[in-house]
Amino acid sequence: MPPRLSLRVAFPRPSAVIASHAPRRFLLPLTAQRGIQYGWSTAPPRSKHRRFNQPSAGLPAPTTGPAAALKRRENTTPLRAGVLATKKGMTSMFVGKTRIPCTVLQLDQVQVVANKTREKHGYWAVQIGAGSRQPRNVTSPMLGYYEAKGIAPKSQLAEFTVRGTEGLLPVGSQLLPDWFQTGQIVDVRAKSRGMGFAGGMKRHGFAGQGASHGNSKNHRTIGTTGPSQGSGSRVLPGKKMPGRMGNEWVTVQNLKVMKVDNELGIVLVSGAVPGPKGRAVKLQDAKKRKAPALPYRERVLREMLERHPGGEAQLEAARQRHLEMKEQRQSKAAEL
Repeated sequence: MPPRLSLRVAFPRPSAVIASHAPRRFLLPLTAQRGIQYGWSTAPPRSKHRRFNQPSAGLPAPTTGPAAALKRRENTTPLRAGVLATKKGMTSMFVGKTRIPCTVLQLDQVQVVANKTREKHGYWAVQIGAGSRQPRNVTSPMLGYYEAKGIAPKSQLAEFTVRGTEGLLPVGSQLLPDWFQTGQIVDVRAKSRGMGFAGGMKRHGFAGQGASHGNSKNHRTIGTTGPSQGSGSRVLPGKKMPGRMGNEWVTVQNLKVMKVDNELGIVLVSGAVPGPKGRAVKLQDAKKRKAPALPYRERVLREMLERHPGGEAQLEAARQRHLEMKEQRQSKAAEL
């Protein structure tokens, strides 16, 4: 047989092909690798991507990350901030011939302490403080925090997430009960009453065991906890057992504001509110209902700004005074 001939075709090298064409273009635009405004990832460092899926790159909109999370919660995030109140007890009032049980919530020196923005913190929120506390019972970092804002130390602090920048309020402004409109729907969130250590029947509603027929001193026990068939002779995680009951965050939604009184500083809401008397509760516009009408929101905001004129100037003066006092304290400490 004649020998087989091998044909060799000389192809140009890849480097020569690339050099002969236009400069290489990146498929994705170069963006900053870190920064809240670009989003972040909770994945471990070994699997973090160097670029994010940006809509401008011809890719689908991201379904994970802070921007997507804010977009998903946009419709259920209140437009306005809420207030911190103290539960004083329960009463009732008549609407026509109907007796409606109500909870009395009192507002005590409710002020705006700080604002959180999307650019710096990743979301929009308003920090609210209520009550008062002796300076000797406040830590030094918190004393400097209040000093820089020109506000007396508060006994309670809480954050209220808002939908956008229009929900942010001037630092130092005070919120009165008329922040809420009579007849509107609100959500109330507080810690429930602590019950201590409770058994399975009280904590989870178990039926207990038989009262007779061989049962000896096991009438209120929970019974078996780790069946062997199908579970591997072990107690499955999350098994309902005796333990500490109560003292957990509970939200009661869609309560109606029955009465608002600025002189007494109280807000009456229909129904029961979690927690014992004296417990601090969070009161905010309902997530699943419409917010108060726009004219009412604008009027209340305008009245609040009139009660607190020159808020930005006062805040800047407090910051400058804080820096001066901080330098004096540091110099005094250095001398000692």
